[in-house]
Amino acid sequence: MFRDELFAGSGDVVIWINSPGGDCVAASQIYSMLMDYKGKVTVKIDGIAASAASVIAMAGTEVLMAPTALMMIHNPATVAFGDHEDMQKAIDMLAEVKESIINAYEIKTNMSRAKLSHLMDSETWMNANKAIELGFADDILTDEKTAVEVPAYAFSGKEVANRLYNKIAAKANPAPKTAPPAKEPEDNHGRSYDELMERLNLMKY
Repeated sequence: MFRDELFAGSGDVVIWINSPGGDCVAASQIYSMLMDYKGKVTVKIDGIAASAASVIAMAGTEVLMAPTALMMIHNPATVAFGDHEDMQKAIDMLAEVKESIINAYEIKTNMSRAKLSHLMDSETWMNANKAIELGFADDILTDEKTAVEVPAYAFSGKEVANRLYNKIAAKANPAPKTAPPAKEPEDNHGRSYDELMERLNLMKY
């Protein structure tokens, strides 16, 4: 069903994930379908991508997480019945499943397999910032409606100082520079016009 819907059209797609996980094989199939898809795949995690769902997320060309979202990775689990040989077969199977999961994590994060194995052993929970730090996600999912582009100069100390300088200079010398007053004003706290401008120049530079 997922394949039919995914390949029903073409172009870029967005995959929203909010899942506690599930079957490793099903996750592997969905992961493979997304990796095989020709368009850009943007994965947006708005709730949780845990266990097998985290594997699916790794197929995203770009993985975005809501500020409140979570990702969790851990070792695969199963139920086994039988004698010691059956138990050993189950252990060996789980080891291989783990290695296959690490394959997906390694491709996305470029982290060492040993580090990834340790994170899975510890059942690692990640908020958006931690997931980005470790390479499991690329960025925070933001609200584009409220995003405001602030010009770079708005936080420039030099720009602020220059604007302040120009305002003070305009008040201190309202007359055109080509026609200075015949007598220097003395209403700037007892300082002459030239003295005030000298102080302003020191503030500017």
